[in-house]
Parts: sequence; C-alpha cells; structure tokens
Amino acid sequence: MNFDRIIETATTSLTAFGLKALGALAVWIVGRYLISMAVRLVSAALTKQHVDPTLLRYIGNIVSVALNIVLVVAILGYFGVETTSFAALVAAMGIAIGAAWAGLLANFAAGAFLIVLRPFKVGDYVKAGGLEGTVKEIGLFATTILTPDNVSSFVGNNKIFADNIQNYSTNPFRRVDRLAQLAHSVDPHDAMRRLKEELAKIPNVEKAPAPDVEIVDFIERGPVLAVRPYTHTDHYWQVYFATNKVISDTFGAAGYAVPETRHRVAQAA
Repeated sequence: MNFDRIIETATTSLTAFGLKALGALAVWIVGRYLISMAVRLVSAALTKQHVDPTLLRYIGNIVSVALNIVLVVAILGYFGVETTSFAALVAAMGIAIGAAWAGLLANFAAGAFLIVLRPFKVGDYVKAGGLEGTVKEIGLFATTILTPDNVSSFVGNNKIFADNIQNYSTNPFRRVDRLAQLAHSVDPHDAMRRLKEELAKIPNVEKAPAPDVEIVDFIERGPVLAVRPYTHTDHYWQVYFATNKVISDTFGAAGYAVPETRHRVAQAA
C-alpha cells in the first residue's frame, strides 16, 4: 500500500515537473522569438533615422542581452527560484567580471563615446592611437585602421580615445610640407618663381590656396626653401612624391650649383 502511494506521489511530482519543464521550454522559445522581433524592430526604427551602423550593433547587442536576462529571471521565477537572490548573484558576478575585464569594458565604453562624439568615421584618414591610416571599422572593442603600407591594424578604443586624434579628412584640403636646399650662389627668388610655376602643373594640387614657396631658414650650405602645395587627403602621397620630383627636376634644369658645406682651414704660421 505504501509502495503504491510512493509511486503515485512520484508520478504526480514527475508529471507536474514535466509540465513545468514543457511550459518553461515554451516560454523560452516564445521569449527568444519575441526578443529577436524586438531587436529587429529597434534596428529598423534606428535605420530609418539614419543611425550609424556601428551604433546600431551596439544598441542591438545591449537590447538583446538585457531582454535575455529578463527572460531567464522570469523562467527561474516560474520554477519557484527566489529571483531577488539571483539578482544579487548576477550583480556580484558583474562586479567580478568587471574587475577582471576592466580593460575590455574600458574599450567598450570608449567605443561608445567614439560613436556618439564622432571625432572620425569609417573612411576617414586619421592619426590615432599611434597609427596613421584610413579607418575601416569602429568595432565594439577595437578600431581597424589600414595604414599606407596596406597593413590592417587593430587599436583598442580606449587607447584611441585617451590619446590625441588627428582627422585629416575633416577639411577639404591638406598641406604637403617639403624643404629645398639652395647653394649660396643661387638666387632664391629665381628658384621660388620656378618652383611655383612647376608646382601648379602637378595633378590634384589645389589652385586656391596656391602653393607656398618661401625662404624658411639659412644654414651653412645656403638658403632653405619651404615648398608647400595643397591637396585633398586622397591625393596626399601622389602630390608629396611629385613635389620631390619637381624640386629635383627644376633645380637640375636651371643648372643650379650643388649645395656644399665649405670649411676654411687655417694654415700654420
């Protein structure tokens, strides 16, 4: 008799637990579907507002994680688990994970500020985090920069945000800075005139402002000219190397003497 009652009680308990498990599974499936739908709706609404794609990923991930936590807590409450204790456990785990992943969280927070403050965007040519190149992606934890020698480099967002950022794509043009050494026998005004004429012929050099050619210094070998054409960032290196060639070809065609350092040696009496 007692054995039959034990079996009946066990069967009842297992049936009740099985029904709860099936109910929890159904809640999980429906909840996950609703979470996916909510994330899609939020993403669609933000897309209509022309929000940056990187910021969309941030918001989508945050909404998804938050709703999944709510779903798990709800299922545990359905099984009779004290959710207040679970919330305290989650908070304690968050503190421990935060302490262990302080660097990652700092990069995550810095990435959010980079998206909101927008000191640069994808496609800009920048100098940031000790690197110079074109921004290819602003990720959750790191920014991808393609350097001029075609190397993809990944820099932590916190390092970028904590350092100086130079964005060369903000303004419509950029100055190329080169120096041209003259010999003492060369008329600097003649050299300046010749260089200005040739610099204006270089493709992609801005007409306004016109290239600057001025005397910037005097050293032992003679006057030094500052040669400064202006161009868009996309053509910077083309104009840079073309300017070097113009300086060499112009001085060679003019027959200028090679700058030399001369030393006078005193003869013994």
